[in-house]
This record gives sequence, C-alpha cells and structure tokens, in this order.
Amino acid sequence: MIKLILSAPVPAMAAAFEHSFQNTENVEIIPGPFETIPEFDCMVSAANSFGLMDGGVDAAITAYFGPQLQERVQQNIIREYQGEQPVGTAFVIETGNSQHPWLVHAPTMRVPLIIDGTDAVYNATRAALLAISQHNKSAGEGRKIKSVVFPAMGAGCGQVSPDSVARQMKLAWESFSNPPKAINW
Repeated sequence: MIKLILSAPVPAMAAAFEHSFQNTENVEIIPGPFETIPEFDCMVSAANSFGLMDGGVDAAITAYFGPQLQERVQQNIIREYQGEQPVGTAFVIETGNSQHPWLVHAPTMRVPLIIDGTDAVYNATRAALLAISQHNKSAGEGRKIKSVVFPAMGAGCGQVSPDSVARQMKLAWESFSNPPKAINW
C-alpha cells in the first residue's frame, strides 16, 4: 500500500485534511511545505495541461528539483498527449533527484483558472494515484513508489475551498484504496 503524505502549509487546509482524513490508515498530514518533508519517493504536481510549472506549489517544485524537470514534463506532454494533457490524466516521470526520484504530473486545470465547484480535484487526485499504481506494477522493487506527497490539489490558483479540497481528495483516496468488486447501476 502507498503511504499518502498531505502537505498543507496553510493552517485552514491542514485542519480540513485532519477532519476529512481522521482515522485513515497510511495517511500523514504535514502542516508545512513539501520541502520540509525529509522522506518521500514521489511528489505530485497539480499543474495545468501544458506543464507550465511557474506558479504556486509548481514553482516551488521547479525550484526544488530544477528547471530540467519542467522541460521533461513538457516533452512528455508533447510526446504522449500531442501538447495538451487532459485534466483527469496523470503520468510518472523521474525527477533526477535520488532521494525523491519521482514526480506525478496530474493537472487540475487546462489553464490557470478558478475550478471551485467542479470535480477536478477528485479527478486529478485519482488519476495521480492510478498512475502510481500502474508505475508500481511494472517497476522493479527498488523503483516502486511507496510514499507520495500531495499538495492541496486546486487550493491555490484554482481557489477551491479547503473543505472541498479535503473532501474530494479523501473520496479519491477511498475510491483508490477500496475499488469496487463489480460495476452496475
């Protein structure tokens, strides 16, 4: 099972995560920026469909891992999505950092805009978790993602409220952790 680490430097977001994820196994909430977390395998970028990582958490990710990461994310978007990655999709890419070797790019929005009142946070969070699962199926033991840091998806530029972010991310985690055994109406 993957360990979910929720990074929440804003107190209201940390409180919303604490409320929504209380008593949830394999989840840790860090009331600070991801850069303060010493151990994790993977970071999630909730950027946009074009991989422009120049604002908010994405700017911090680029500063932390280096500008080469954005360039490689964009090259992957060009190669795999013909230049525009749809919201609700995600991919895993290497960071070039041996301590934190993986990044998941999971856009919450096509371009910077307010996404409050949508299910984009749920879709992007679930897509990120599924991308990790797919990665782990084919990765050797030393290359599996065992812990992942998520920012508050959609809370920055997207202006989604902390409660909505936490509820949608919890729903995605539950859907991922306990998939249905059958599908019907």
